Amino acid sequence: MSNRVTNILVPLVSVILGLLVGAIIMLVSGYNPITGYTALWNGIFGDLYTIGETLRQITPYLLAGLAVAFAFRSGLFNIGVEGQLIVGWFAAAYVGVAVELPKIIHLPLAILAAAAAGALWGFVPGLLKAKFRVHEVIVTIMMNYIALHVTNALIRTVSDGGDRTELIFTSASLRSEFFQNLTEFSRLHYGILLALIMVGVMWLILEKTTLGYELKAVGFNQNASEYAGMNVNKNIILAMVISGAFAGLAGAMEALGTFQYVSSKGGFTGIGFDGIAVALLGMNTPLGVIFGATLFGSLKYGALNMPNEANIPLEIVEIVIAVIIFFVASGYIIRLLLLRAANKKKEAK
Repeated sequence: MSNRVTNILVPLVSVILGLLVGAIIMLVSGYNPITGYTALWNGIFGDLYTIGETLRQITPYLLAGLAVAFAFRSGLFNIGVEGQLIVGWFAAAYVGVAVELPKIIHLPLAILAAAAAGALWGFVPGLLKAKFRVHEVIVTIMMNYIALHVTNALIRTVSDGGDRTELIFTSASLRSEFFQNLTEFSRLHYGILLALIMVGVMWLILEKTTLGYELKAVGFNQNASEYAGMNVNKNIILAMVISGAFAGLAGAMEALGTFQYVSSKGGFTGIGFDGIAVALLGMNTPLGVIFGATLFGSLKYGALNMPNEANIPLEIVEIVIAVIIFFVASGYIIRLLLLRAANKKKEAK
């Protein structure tokens, strides 16, 4: 069995096992898994509106997954995607309400502001890792909380004590009248196209540029990379900055597309943390992230229909997602079992 086939089979088997275990949990809890999964399916593909909302939900997961995957491919563990997303969300919304400009200037400016804010939030742990060897996991976890509370304070400042900003000007909006008409007035917006473009950008950087080669080399072996003449510290910082920019763009999708404003938060959105699972499920590849984001975005939105149609609590879906993550994290075991099965088939022949 080729390595490429194994890479495809591992996440697929993980998802199937997760769904099977989820069905068992529903049975044990006294719920009908067929009714539950039918409700989940209808919540994802029931009509044009739900399809549009599902695609809208997938959009920030795509960018959060890319952020985590990019850092992973560079040998870094960016748990700070959540915080980078939050500052990106605030930056995009602030630019969206602070000034009114022609759309051709305003929208790109708001998007770039979000990317810059996320990149800045990634720069700090990158710098500390490069210069002082402070582990990025510790720093990014702390930066998540700093992002949450700093943006809450800034929101209260710019809204004169309120808990949310005004709606952004339409010149900064990603809303699409075409998509709305196509999907029965769902909130699907042009951000889905931007997210797919970013998939191509990540692939281009990692596979077709000298920078990407150096980033991956540093991730594999810092000592060997330094011996080969690469600037290890610069590449560590760049990896975190680019990863943070992807995360900041995920925040822009929420600010400029879905909600059109930013509000103070009592806790994390969860999108950044789910991005870790999306990246793992996608084997840290750009195309794989599309698969992972599609799965998680679909489950998250489709789950909202399960209590209404099947009287199954949302916690069951969270359990299914957790089980899938468990099997993805146990990918080595699944890979080993698949290879053994393939070897036995060869021996039998």
